[in-house]
Amino acid sequence: MGIEVQKNSIDIGIIAKDIDAMMTFYGESLGLDLEATIPMPGGGTMNRFKVGDSIVKVIALDPAPAAEAEPGGIRAASGYRYWTIHVPDLEGIVGKVEAAGGKVVVPIRTIREGVAIAFVEDPDGNWVELLENS
Repeated sequence: MGIEVQKNSIDIGIIAKDIDAMMTFYGESLGLDLEATIPMPGGGTMNRFKVGDSIVKVIALDPAPAAEAEPGGIRAASGYRYWTIHVPDLEGIVGKVEAAGGKVVVPIRTIREGVAIAFVEDPDGNWVELLENS
């Protein structure tokens, strides 16, 4: 028996070190639509970007947290290391990230027949996997 859910997607929250750079990366480089900007209880702002039915919450806290997560993707540390967006134009999105000066940490590669991936890194060092099924 699985968990009963009210939404067929998940949302993710990212606490930003550099909110301006993060807003540019998610809004312009990746091209996600900003759904809303709302105040956070206790201080700060949540910026909600749409990814299909999911939401990526890019958050600036005030005051900022004292500790930082270890950047570097899959092999850098344990815990949440990356998340995935399924896209129809992997080459185009990776090109857009590169043109904006973004970091591609794993170039486009086919991982099995009909499935290609690439990993990009946001300004805070978080990895995003881009995956295309052809």
